[in-house]
Formats: sequence, structure tokens, C-alpha cells
Amino acid sequence: SSDSGTETVKQPKPGLAPGFAQSMIAARAIAVFAAASGALAVALGAFGAHALHGVLDAPALQVWHTAVEYQFWHALALLAVLQAPASRWRNAGAISFALGIVAFCGSLFALALGAPYMLGAITPFGGVCLIGGWIALGCAFWRTAK
Repeated sequence: SSDSGTETVKQPKPGLAPGFAQSMIAARAIAVFAAASGALAVALGAFGAHALHGVLDAPALQVWHTAVEYQFWHALALLAVLQAPASRWRNAGAISFALGIVAFCGSLFALALGAPYMLGAITPFGGVCLIGGWIALGCAFWRTAK
């Protein structure tokens, strides 16, 4: 406030909603992570089908395949997150999906390659993150409909 007792209020720039730039940066980060996850899923799927076939036993290859499938589906889910308007729910969904991909799929890939069984303790945490991502995505769209 100034000495005259009047307050100066900052007006947003015309045409840009407050937080627009942050929203665009977040959307870009989500899209890039989704694209990278999708590309990595293709590469890891091919690697499992060709390089690991004959190296890993059938149960390990099935774990690998499960990790690839979940990574694909949740890379697509991240793209669905971009269809929701910017909100805390959308951000929570994106973060949950990203953490879930890393923890759930990452731990399954490692276990398939022979990582210590104790690493499997991370897998349920990743699964909960994936479930939380779907719930947050639903909330983001529910809040939009109101």
C-alpha cells in the first residue's frame, strides 16, 4: 500500500489466465513423460521378445510382459490426464501415474532380470500409485463437469 492509503492491485495480463504459463509447462512435462514412457515400453517390449527370449525362463518373461503392458497403458493414461483441465486433481493424477510407472513397472523389470526378491516390496507401492492416478483422473473430470 502507498502512503495515501490506496492499494495498488496487480492486474493479470489480458488474454492469459493466472497460472497459464505454469499450466503449459506442466502439460508439456506430462506429455514428454508420456511419450518417453510409451517409447520405452516399445523398446523394452522388443528387448523382452527378442534379446531376453531364451535367456529368461517363462515366468520371468511373463513378469517382463506384464511390466511392458502396464507401462503402455499408463503412458496412454498420462495422455488422458492432458484432457482434463489444469487442476490439483490433474497434477495428482499425473504424478501418481508417473510414480506408478517407475515403481511398479521398474520393479517388475528388475525382478524379471533377477533382482533380489526384496525389491518386490516396491511393486505394491507402485500399484497403489497407479490406482491413485485413476482415482485422481476421475476426480479431475468430475470436478470439470460441475
